[in-house]
Amino acid sequence: MALNYNHLVDRTLKYFSVKTSLSLSDSEPEQAFLKPFITVAREPGSGGAPIAEAVAKKLGYEFVDEQLVEAVARSTRKRKAVIQEIDEKSRTKIEDIVHSILNVEYVDEQDYVTALVQTILSYAHRGNCVILGRGSNFITPFAKGLHVSIVAPYEVRVQRAMDYEGHSEKKAKRVIAEVEKERADFVKQYFSRNLKQRNVFDLTLNTTYFTVPQSRQVIIEAFRQKFA
Repeated sequence: MALNYNHLVDRTLKYFSVKTSLSLSDSEPEQAFLKPFITVAREPGSGGAPIAEAVAKKLGYEFVDEQLVEAVARSTRKRKAVIQEIDEKSRTKIEDIVHSILNVEYVDEQDYVTALVQTILSYAHRGNCVILGRGSNFITPFAKGLHVSIVAPYEVRVQRAMDYEGHSEKKAKRVIAEVEKERADFVKQYFSRNLKQRNVFDLTLNTTYFTVPQSRQVIIEAFRQKFA
């Protein structure tokens, strides 16, 4: 029997600036999340994406990143490129109205965030996956997954952007500032939460002195401890 996500979707969306008419379910869907999962939030330049992917590979789990964009594109019947343009970015109401008039392919925020929540819940319900970003720790049942935040000091992240992306120092600082603001604003707009808040994660890992394999092992050990 397919899981009825309406209760979780409605409960999540009630914190958003957009509203939904989805009805509540009489059942408590959290009980149906039988297999654990991992969510990974990350600061730009902290190494969060490769660490999350390494964790998934080591556990034999699915690494969920681009799949979210593809699934939302299918759900909203938009091209993947259109969804990528708004992925993990906030929008003002004026921007939403203007773009909806001028761009026939534009997807409004209610359609986007509803499809995103449903997609993330679907992956979490199946379990055995590592979900990257998109506020997934705020969407999924906290007790049913391990929720990780990957961070590093600003100067470390700038240097990594220069070393691994080939950016100049000026461009590295600009890119990090833009991405960091976009992700923080996205979470604030749709979840009314602060990504810097400490008690919304099981584990916050500073990767200054941790390699990807070392970070992977720390997360896996925490995962095994929570879901022994």
